[in-house]
Amino acid sequence: MGAVEAIAEVRYAGPADLSQALPGADVLFVWDFLSTAVPQAWRHADRLRWVHVAAAGVDPLMFPELVGSTVLLTNSRGVFDRPIAEYVLGLILLFAKDLRGTFELQRQRTWRHRETERIGGRTALVVGVGSIGREIGRLLSAAGMTVIGVGRTARSGDPDLGEVKASSDLLSLLPNADYVIVAAPLTEESRGMFDAAAFGRMKPSARLINIGRGPIVVEQDLAQALQQKRIAGAALDVFSEEPLPHDHPLWAVPNLLVSPHMSGDFGGWMDALVELFVENFGRWLAGEMLLNIVDKKLGYVRGS
Repeated sequence: MGAVEAIAEVRYAGPADLSQALPGADVLFVWDFLSTAVPQAWRHADRLRWVHVAAAGVDPLMFPELVGSTVLLTNSRGVFDRPIAEYVLGLILLFAKDLRGTFELQRQRTWRHRETERIGGRTALVVGVGSIGREIGRLLSAAGMTVIGVGRTARSGDPDLGEVKASSDLLSLLPNADYVIVAAPLTEESRGMFDAAAFGRMKPSARLINIGRGPIVVEQDLAQALQQKRIAGAALDVFSEEPLPHDHPLWAVPNLLVSPHMSGDFGGWMDALVELFVENFGRWLAGEMLLNIVDKKLGYVRGS
């Protein structure tokens, strides 16, 4: 942030003192993307023209006052694309090669030969065709998987995903998927998208991976689907409540891998987020088009 501090007054504020820092500010850089402090302090934003968030998802900022204002909103799209795609591929390999079983047998000092699955030729349904979903699709395709994208509207001839199916057709697409990857933003349309009806359409050997937003999956329905072996496994990196409480039942659900919202975090990710903001700040000062402008009606970057 040194480059910004050299040409602008920079105020650092936590949730408790954001209300005091906002008056007179032109730009707000939201570092804690899950914080609820911004809507609470919004009435003190008397000169704000641009809000940037250090995340790809912007759902915590989709409150009516910001959505209805003329304030620009940008996100950090692009920083986490490849790391998340690599994480998803790692999870698929973990399931297919039964690496959890190998670790457990090693812990027991048990030599037990098993056969594992191949991922080549398997079908991955990527729900959400923004930049993260597209990078996931490219990497899984390179690994030999058949990738089907699911977006807001159907289209053919997509340069990365081939044919993209409409989200309204999700239930008809699920029976053919071996892996279902949730990479969609949280909107009113995607909230609760994966419920008992969706899990009932998946094949018993299928696995679900959610690196999007927690509320897209109805967690109780997923737990029941796993307990009743209606699907073979799941991996959640995001949850409706974060951090996941110590006594939350999801910790003990069979064939569920829990990770603490870390799929995109790599060594140097904080520096990358700051570098993106600094680049955008230079554009803002020069009156140029900002990177990653969010369509506040849709809740994501249009065309991503």
